[in-house]
Amino acid sequence: MLAGCGGARSGAGRAGASRTGGAAGTAVPPVEAAPPPGPGFGLTEDNAGLLWSPAPAAAPAAGSTTAATALTPTAAAPANAAALAGDPASAAVGATAAAGGEPTAFVAARERLTALRPTYIRLLVDWAALQPDPNRPPALDAAVSGCARTVGPCVPYAGLRDELRAIASQQRAARARGEDDFRVVLDVFGVPGWAAHDPSGCEAGGAPAFARAIGPRGLAGYRALIESVLALGASEGVALDWWSPWNEPNDARFLSPQHASCEAGSPTVAPAVYARLARTMGSVLRAAGGGRTMLLGELSAVATDSPHRTSIPSFVAALPQDVLCSTLPSPPPAGAPPPRDPVAALEQALDARGDCGRRASVWVTEAGAGAEHPGRARTAGAGDERAGCLALAAQLLGWEHDPRVGAVFQYSFREDPAFPVGLLSADLAHVYPAYGLWSRYTQNRARGELPASGAALCA
Repeated sequence: MLAGCGGARSGAGRAGASRTGGAAGTAVPPVEAAPPPGPGFGLTEDNAGLLWSPAPAAAPAAGSTTAATALTPTAAAPANAAALAGDPASAAVGATAAAGGEPTAFVAARERLTALRPTYIRLLVDWAALQPDPNRPPALDAAVSGCARTVGPCVPYAGLRDELRAIASQQRAARARGEDDFRVVLDVFGVPGWAAHDPSGCEAGGAPAFARAIGPRGLAGYRALIESVLALGASEGVALDWWSPWNEPNDARFLSPQHASCEAGSPTVAPAVYARLARTMGSVLRAAGGGRTMLLGELSAVATDSPHRTSIPSFVAALPQDVLCSTLPSPPPAGAPPPRDPVAALEQALDARGDCGRRASVWVTEAGAGAEHPGRARTAGAGDERAGCLALAAQLLGWEHDPRVGAVFQYSFREDPAFPVGLLSADLAHVYPAYGLWSRYTQNRARGELPASGAALCA
């Protein structure tokens, strides 16, 4: 079993635990090597233009995909795909690409991403954007603008298909080096309107179908989505071995309602909804044959319960035992305050569930340094950027000494304007100190060394 906790945009924030499922038959055998010290490095980045290997003949010809007229939102965008018909940035880049060019910033950023050699690449699968019509299959190769929301430069690409093709180019280059990098981690979110349950419980006013609990019809569609993604991976020769059933299921922005009513003490209903998704995903993966791992949780860093959120301890305690483990759950220690560090809170909650919980390892699936709160701009200045880097380095060093933490993921590579904690600015013009942190960390790890201090990582 794996359990992951996503790193804060100032530290840690998401949690998950995993179970073994089935697999498609195109997996590339891993390269045999002694495991390096410290947690593995993961990276969230969906832009195919940044994921291609910069090796000669690996990257696609610019302009090979038609410019998109709508953005595919990331996990930080619960508002669903915002229409951008006639978006000037997309149109301008489309014209440039058609003339055979490509923004220089994209070329340089691609080389920077490749230099990090991430063990894992986390891809966000927005089901609501991929399948708005139940009578059509998920559009896994639909045109995407390649912007950072509305920020250019933009190089359009063909959705998840191009993302996997780009990752395949990186995997080939890694195997040539005798390495096993760029393993895919898929994280699903977003309920299409036709698949959503009717409003119920303590739902925020005006909550979109995107965030509602999945209805009975939706489970069949969810199953078909997973099957179609598995088939796509097989056709592109990319092993899809790591899966997360749903993004931030303890937050009403992604799964609503969280509680049966808005009264204090109302029981959480989110874990039961999430369990149906996890069971469905597990059955599909098992039926596909082979072996895969399911990352459970992806929990937001919530320390206490509120009408529209469920704390990490409460969510883990309420997960059905067949989803979490085969042992009977144990109640959390009475009166014990939850730790402020979400990784520690997750570990404590897992330990309270018995043997299988105590054996679970933890992944930090979102980490980053930058703006303190979602939607707010970064504080300008080199001093603040370095301070953020040092704060992230301190957390990373702490996780290094926790034997249960198996991987830490940076969210994101290119800055998401809604969650400005990226390694490069949204316009790709500025490299933040945190990029140097991860570059030094991965280089040290490849040499079998651990960094001595946060200052050394942020030098």
